[in-house]
Amino acid sequence: MGLREWSLGGVLLSPFLIYVLLALLVTGGLRWLLRISGLGRWIWHEALFDCALYVCVLSLITVVLGPL
Repeated sequence: MGLREWSLGGVLLSPFLIYVLLALLVTGGLRWLLRISGLGRWIWHEALFDCALYVCVLSLITVVLGPL
């Protein structure tokens, strides 16, 4: 399965945009689970943790869903 660019009003959009949006949703869900479970209080620097979690999730999604 090859990924192709989308043409939206003459502007080509990268298929990586799907991965970025999906990673954003998954990261938001994981942060919500951390907050309601009480594990969020152990996070020392929330902004740094959010950024690292997003990069890890995006990397995992790219490896799993990306073309071979």
